[in-house]
Amino acid sequence: MSKTKIFSLATFFALPGLGFAAGQLTVTAVNKLPIARASQTLELSAAQLAPVGKNLDRIHVKDSAGNELIVQAVDSDYDKYHTPDMVIFQSNFGPSETRTFTVTQGAKQEYSKDQYKAFGRFVRERFDDFAWENDRIAHRTYGKALETWEGEPLCSSTIDIWSKRTSQLVINDWYLMDNYHEDIGIGADYYSAGTSRGDGGSGFWADNRLWVSRNFVESRSLANGPIRVMFELIYEPYSVNGISVSEVKRVTLDAGQQLDHYVSTYKPYLNPGKTMEFTAAIGLKKVRGEELELNATNGWLTAWENVEKNGGKQGLAIIMNPASFEKQTEDSQNVLMLTKVPENHVVSWWAGFCWDKAGKITTQDAWKKYVDEFAQGIASPIQVSVSGE
Repeated sequence: MSKTKIFSLATFFALPGLGFAAGQLTVTAVNKLPIARASQTLELSAAQLAPVGKNLDRIHVKDSAGNELIVQAVDSDYDKYHTPDMVIFQSNFGPSETRTFTVTQGAKQEYSKDQYKAFGRFVRERFDDFAWENDRIAHRTYGKALETWEGEPLCSSTIDIWSKRTSQLVINDWYLMDNYHEDIGIGADYYSAGTSRGDGGSGFWADNRLWVSRNFVESRSLANGPIRVMFELIYEPYSVNGISVSEVKRVTLDAGQQLDHYVSTYKPYLNPGKTMEFTAAIGLKKVRGEELELNATNGWLTAWENVEKNGGKQGLAIIMNPASFEKQTEDSQNVLMLTKVPENHVVSWWAGFCWDKAGKITTQDAWKKYVDEFAQGIASPIQVSVSGE
């Protein structure tokens, strides 16, 4: 083979988009807040990554010290072919710190079990639960089959809590052993959400009462670790003061975080000529003796309460956009934050919890500090810019 042909083939295989690295990018990430921020998830879009290749499963990221970071390709829009449209990775930031990262393309990403810090799944064997977790917290919510279970039927779109004190993922083991109500050293299901809103469940507030959906009827997974679990729950239309409303709820939980991000997209079915201003309600289950604190300026509500059965303490929280927050109210089961529903009928909020026996956040003051700093972080996300070839 001639030298000319060798050169031509080398040039051909180095072209962008053909599966080989075409260079590298530099990512600059800036924490504009004077507070430390751990486990921050940075997102890079397919457009930003195009100079190094289109196959996002082969993107690699190193920090400024040359350490290879865990990278996850995510399909955030659930398109026809489930093609990833972004890449995420995590880093810790000191107060007002700027960090740089190098992005290249290489071998397809492969993960070990120990690298997974986020996971979720549909649990058909337990009457259609959907359960999810990260290295800090775990949740479940209820599917259609539970409504008609003769043993203990439950009609509820609540968000349940599973208290864990291990960074290991426990969902599969707890369902397998069917002993998740007993703590053998790693936590247990101590929370009884019932028909309340639990930890951040949603509904509407109209005619001075709460209107809620039944159990979800369909689910779909968009991302499943190692950094982020993201999925959607579909609910059948339900009545909101005489108006039929359907809902698709997207839930996102990242590694190292105590709070989930919820985004509900509603579709109201209005009669011709009829309009309605909607007010969403996000709730925490009422617990006797709980201590509540509202910070309307930063858009959060916290609760500090006894954990049922085991004598520990837990903190719960809701965070929403303070500009759309209307007021705090309650009904017989819940403490509620009310928020205006925008014209596009998409409502976004964060909710989550901590357990003192997990050892990460052990006091009410520490919980309020965590929630307030998380709210500041929502208002001032890490600023990311990309440069290079």
